[in-house]
Amino acid sequence: MIDHLGLQSADVPAAVAFYTAVFAPAGLREAMRYETPDGPVVGMCGPDGHPQLWLSPLAEGTERPVHLALRAPSREAVDEVFALARERDAEVLHEPRVWPEYHPGYYGAFFRDPDGNNVEAVHHTPPEG
Repeated sequence: MIDHLGLQSADVPAAVAFYTAVFAPAGLREAMRYETPDGPVVGMCGPDGHPQLWLSPLAEGTERPVHLALRAPSREAVDEVFALARERDAEVLHEPRVWPEYHPGYYGAFFRDPDGNNVEAVHHTPPEG
């Protein structure tokens, strides 16, 4: 059910070095990295090559909300999750849409849970062809 987890770090390169060294026996490695104005965002993966642990710079002052993405079985399910979150007055971060900058077929919606964490419902549509 957990698709990926995002943690904010005061020093992303140090966090990447820590996780890759400590979890090397488990096959953890850097899968991808992209630069932002606030510093690097790094996707870490295990042996399957899919980034499931994301390390990013502090984005909201000294608060460090967790980013938790839960996998949905379809785009319709993402839409339903989003509607139910909205019914409960969750703060909307991003309405459901395709996020091609992540990868083709990535469909997600983002909102805050009652504790302020950034929660995502995501569905990965396989590439056509």
